[in-house]
Amino acid sequence: MIDHILEGNKEFIKGDFTENRDYYRALASGQSPTVLWIGCSDSRVAPERISGAKSGEIFVHRNIGNIVRVGDWNFATILEYAIKHLKVADIVICGHSDCGAIKALSADKESDEAYIPLWLSNASQARSELEREMPKPADPAAQKEWRRRLEEENVKLQLKNLRTYPIVREAERSGKVAAHGMYFDLETGKLEKIV
Repeated sequence: MIDHILEGNKEFIKGDFTENRDYYRALASGQSPTVLWIGCSDSRVAPERISGAKSGEIFVHRNIGNIVRVGDWNFATILEYAIKHLKVADIVICGHSDCGAIKALSADKESDEAYIPLWLSNASQARSELEREMPKPADPAAQKEWRRRLEEENVKLQLKNLRTYPIVREAERSGKVAAHGMYFDLETGKLEKIV
């Protein structure tokens, strides 16, 4: 696979990089993205690819389940850099269909894994909220729709968690940043704003 990646890089250099040399030369001296994108690590949901953005337009943070953990120093550093130094105007939290994290969160059995359940506990409130409104159905087709609702509920929860960071609250209050919840459907390719 690494050889395939290196060959792909050669094709990139021969194609897009050479054809747009001035653009990439400008990127070599600095970045000016306008969006901070918080997305899932899922390999099928590459932000630039699904949004049609070019290199340098999106500052990206990805993790399992597009989670914004409250009080996370790593994440706080990303926020501080994006808002204070890059001066992004928008923050996107993007969930997606067929999310493995949400499947794990919706599972009714205990996991024998050490780290994934601990990480997913940062999204457990989304499941609790959805179950208050709509209990998990037994029918497999209905479960698929329920998981989609859970994927969307998780985006809403992560937006709420995002706003626990003072730097975000202040930037929103002063009109410097707007936060958005988005959802990508793998079956249709559609990216839509849900919050």
